[in-house]
Amino acid sequence: MSNNSKKDTIHQPVSRHCGARQPGARQPEALATKIELSQRKKVAAGIPAVASSAKHVYGEVGVIEGTKLMTKINQFNGFDCPGCAWPDPDEHRSVVEFCENGAKAVAEEATTTRANAAFFREHSVAELLQLTDYELGKSGRITEPMVIHPNDAHYQPISWDEAFQLIGQQLRILADPNEAIFYTSGRTSNEAAFLYQLFVRQYGTNNLPDCSNMCHESSGVGLSETVGIGKGSVTLDDFYQAKVIMIIGQNPGTNHPRMLLALQQAKKNGAKIISVNPLPEAGLLSFKNPQKPLEMLGSGTSLTDIFLPVRINADVALLKAIMKMLLAKEVEKPGTVLDQEFIQSKTEGFEQLKKDLEQYNVDELIQQTGVERATIEEVVNLLAKENKIIVCWAMGLTQHKNGVDNVREVVNLLLMKGSVGKLGAGTCPVRGHSNVQGDRTVGIWEKLKPEFGQKLEEHFQFTPPKEEGYNTIAAIKAMAEGKAKFFMGMGGNFVSATPDTDYTAEGLQQCEMTVQVSTKLNRSHLAHGKTALILPCLGRTELDVQESGTQFLTVENSTGVVHKTQGGKRPASNYLLSEPKIVAEIAKATLGSDTTVDWNAMVANYDTIRDAIEKTIDGFESYNQRVRRPGGFYLPNGAREGNFTTESGKAHFTINQPADHSLEENEFLMMTIRSHDQYNTTIYGLHDRYRGIHYERRVVLMNPADIKKLNLSQGAVVDLISKYDGQERIVRNFRVVSFPIPTQCVATYFPEANGLVPHTRSAHGSHQPISKSVIIKIKPSY
Repeated sequence: MSNNSKKDTIHQPVSRHCGARQPGARQPEALATKIELSQRKKVAAGIPAVASSAKHVYGEVGVIEGTKLMTKINQFNGFDCPGCAWPDPDEHRSVVEFCENGAKAVAEEATTTRANAAFFREHSVAELLQLTDYELGKSGRITEPMVIHPNDAHYQPISWDEAFQLIGQQLRILADPNEAIFYTSGRTSNEAAFLYQLFVRQYGTNNLPDCSNMCHESSGVGLSETVGIGKGSVTLDDFYQAKVIMIIGQNPGTNHPRMLLALQQAKKNGAKIISVNPLPEAGLLSFKNPQKPLEMLGSGTSLTDIFLPVRINADVALLKAIMKMLLAKEVEKPGTVLDQEFIQSKTEGFEQLKKDLEQYNVDELIQQTGVERATIEEVVNLLAKENKIIVCWAMGLTQHKNGVDNVREVVNLLLMKGSVGKLGAGTCPVRGHSNVQGDRTVGIWEKLKPEFGQKLEEHFQFTPPKEEGYNTIAAIKAMAEGKAKFFMGMGGNFVSATPDTDYTAEGLQQCEMTVQVSTKLNRSHLAHGKTALILPCLGRTELDVQESGTQFLTVENSTGVVHKTQGGKRPASNYLLSEPKIVAEIAKATLGSDTTVDWNAMVANYDTIRDAIEKTIDGFESYNQRVRRPGGFYLPNGAREGNFTTESGKAHFTINQPADHSLEENEFLMMTIRSHDQYNTTIYGLHDRYRGIHYERRVVLMNPADIKKLNLSQGAVVDLISKYDGQERIVRNFRVVSFPIPTQCVATYFPEANGLVPHTRSAHGSHQPISKSVIIKIKPSY
C-alpha cells in the first residue's frame, strides 16, 4: 500500500456526522481513531491462517473444548461447517477438514460468552444500536427467548409457551396470510426448512423469501433457462480432472478457502487457472496448504496462470470477445477449436449466437473490459486447445442488473467448447452458505413448483396456495408499504444482508410483529416490529435430543451432495430449542386443529421429516438409509450427465447484452465485498489481512489515479452518495484506501455500504439486488 514503509498508521480525528435518515438499523458512523494499512498479501493461508484459527477458537472456547470441536468439523461422524457450502471429499478426509473462516464460524457459535437476561436488562435497544455489528456479535450466545413490547426500551425474558402463543395469535388475526413474510437463512437444515415451508404453505402463503434471492438467484435462473437445472454440474473430482479452471467474480481465499485445496491439487494435475476479477485477491494468486507443515515454510503454490483485472460488470463484453476470437480460430482450422458434434447433437441456438457476435467489434469489446488484448489472447489460445473446462463464479457475476445475462454468457462459452456434461468440465456457481442450496431443494421458494405442490397435497391432504409469494426485494417493499405486517426470520440478519438498509429497517419497524430465530444478537433484532421476539436455537455444534433420542440433521453442499451433520457439544443453555422444534410449536400454536400434519411426530424423530421429504421431492429415494452412509449421496443432475431437462431436451445458447453503465466523469461503479475477517454479515474481527486493512471497515478502495483526480489522499475521509429514482442515499465517514482496482471502479465492505444499494433496482429475471454495480459519487466529509 505504501511505497515507503511496510505499515502506515493514519490518525485523523473527525467529528461524527449524521446521515440523511436515522432509523433503527443504520450502522454507527463514528470514525475509528486509527486505520493501519500494511502491504497486501500475495499468498493465502499458511502459518497466519493457522494462528488466526487458533486465536479465535481457543479465545472463544478454550483449548480443550476448542480442539475437540476442530476434530469434528466436516467429518463423517461430525458436524457440517456452518460457513460455506464447499464440498467435502467423498471418501478420505483429512483430520483438519476445515479452513480459517470455518474455524472462526465455529468459534462464534461455540463461544462461552452469553447474552442472557441480565445482558438485556443492562442494555436497552437504543444503547445496542450504538454498537457496531462486530460488537453486537461479540455479546455472546442468546440463552432464552426474549420479547419486547410496544413502547418498551428493553427486551425481557418470555417463556417458550407464551412466545409460541403470542406468535400464533398474531398470525391468526392477520386479515390475509399474505400479510406474513417468512424468511430463511442458508444455515437452516433440510429438516427445518422442509417443516418451515410446510407450515407456511398450510398457513396459506408462498411468502418464502430466502438468502438465495440475494446471492445466487441469477445463477438459478440463468442455468435453468440454458441447461435445465439451477445448480452447478460439477463434482469435486471434476476439479482434479480439469485442464482449465476459470474463476470469475469470486474470491475463494476469503469466501471459500477450502476451494484452494482443490485448486492446488488441480494445478498439480496439470490444470491451468484463469482468474477474472477487478481486484488481485491473495486467494487467487498463491496458496500455502496449512495441512502440510513443510509446505507452509516455502513460497506456496502459485495458483493463477492468467489474471484478467476486468472492470466491474464488464464480464459479458469479455466473454463475447473470447468467443469471437475462438470462432475466428475455428474458421481458420475447422473442427479443431469448437466441439461441433456436441453443438449439433446437444444444443440449439448456435447459429443465432454466431449472428449476434458478428455485430460486435473485438477491439471495442476489449476496450470495455479494461484488460490488455495480449492477456485475452493468451486466454483464447489456452481455451482453444482444451475442452475440460470448469467455470466457477459467485456474486461478482450475479449481483448486477444483467446478472442472469452474465451467467448465461458463461454457459454460452462452455457449450461452444462442449464443456458441460463431461468429466473435468462444467458449471460451478459456488454457494456462499452451508445449506442455501439444500433449503431451495426442499421447498424454500416464493414460487411453488406445480409438481411439488401436488405432492404436498397428496401426502398431507391440504391444498397449497398457488399464488407467487414475495421474494426478498418484494418483501422489503411490502413491509415498507404496510402490505405485510408480520416478519419471521429463520436465521440470518435480514436488515444487514439486504439492500437499502434504512428502507428495510423502516419496513421491519412498521410490522405488528417480528420474530427472529437466532443464536447470537444482530442488527435485525434492533430494527424490530411493534412487538418483537428473539427465539434462540441450537447451533450446528450442539447436541440435539428429542423424544426418540439424539437426532442428526442433513444439508446439501454446492455439488448436490446431501449428507449428515450432528453436533455433540452441550447446548449453550438448557432453554435452547432446535429449529425443527421451534417451527413445529409455532405451527401448532397458529393452525390449531386446522392442520393435517402431526407436528409432534415430525419432531419426535427427524426420520419422520426425512420420510416426508422422500415422498414429496424427487431424488430422495431411501433418504434415511442413504444419508446414513459416510459422505451421503448425490442428488440427480441432468446437466452433469449431459441430459438437459429443458423443454426441447437440449441446452440453449442465448443472446445477451454487455452491461451499459454510463458513468459521468465524477461517478464511480461501486461493488460491495467482504473483508477477510467476516462471513456474510457476521464480523469476526477488524483485520482484512490479505488486503492489508486493519482496525477500520468504513473504507473505500480506489485506484490511485482516481484518488489524485479527486484531489484526495490516502486515508482521506469521504461520504459516498448514490442517487436512483430521484432518491439520494448517503453513507458517511469512509476512509480512502489506494488499491489496484480499475479506474472509475471502487469497492466497499458490506453491510457498511448496503445503504447505497437501491431496492428499486435489481437483476432482470431474478430480482437480485445490484450490490456489485452501484453508481456513486465521492465527496470529502466536512
